[in-house]
Amino acid sequence: MSNLRNDFPKVVHEVGLRDPNLVVLVGDISHYRLQGFAKDCPGRYYNIGICEPTIVNMAAGLSKIGFYPVVHTIAPFIVERSFEQIKIDFCYQKLGGNIITVGSAFDYAYLGCTHHCYNDFALLSTLPNVELVYPASYEELDLLFGQTYNNEFLTYFRAPMYGHEVSFKPSDITIGKAIQVQEGEDLTLVAVGTQLKSAKEAADALKEQGISVDLIYIHTVKPLDAQTIKKSLKKTKKCLVIEEHGIFGGVYDAVLRISQELDEIKCFSISIPNDFIRDYGTYQDFCLKLGFCQGGVLKKIKEEVLI
Repeated sequence: MSNLRNDFPKVVHEVGLRDPNLVVLVGDISHYRLQGFAKDCPGRYYNIGICEPTIVNMAAGLSKIGFYPVVHTIAPFIVERSFEQIKIDFCYQKLGGNIITVGSAFDYAYLGCTHHCYNDFALLSTLPNVELVYPASYEELDLLFGQTYNNEFLTYFRAPMYGHEVSFKPSDITIGKAIQVQEGEDLTLVAVGTQLKSAKEAADALKEQGISVDLIYIHTVKPLDAQTIKKSLKKTKKCLVIEEHGIFGGVYDAVLRISQELDEIKCFSISIPNDFIRDYGTYQDFCLKLGFCQGGVLKKIKEEVLI
């Protein structure tokens, strides 16, 4: 199973060997994973320490003089603690750059809610000049980083600990484009990032019961592929969004806005409630509790969506 915290150093290493303008700044994490980059790209790897606003300041300065910065640390510490710096130093100045986080939603379930980040997409989607990417396989991270690292946007990559275990052709993986995993008539399932695994398992089970699912996979949250979603909603009239994100401000909210342009569309979500998850446990424990599993998806569909 792919762990993107282990995978992303390979991606930036390969790009760094080709492009002398790529610079990596970390917040006192992932040192041993990035030693290859530090050795082969001397003078382009910096540990700034637990000073997340400063990391953003420095990265924006590097961008201003022509470098392509990559900022790496744990999601809540960079998104929530450094939001003002992201807003002013990058977005207001219209500078390009990259933020690659770990600790996606509740990946660090065993460390408690201080290490959770449920609303990163909601916060960052309010800012102009931002791309939001949620790759859940090595191939997606590799291709999407290659497509965006040196563009004019601040690109945020949420790198999850667990992948979805579904393979795609490289030609299908393009920034801003959803992937049609399978076609159906009865229900639209919009799966975001890692939760494609649960959605596909549920879709396969429904197929055996004679229910056909239009399964759409989202790896780019902003810009969202509204056309593909709208086309599916017109056909099925019913939609369930599955995302490891808070119920406000994620893909579900975006799908609701898309559905307002159409008639008689019913939309539902499996997402994180507007509360702190105060328990400790494993990622799998939290998925079962919140319905991010095949059984949870089937239960939601049978009890609410298809009635």
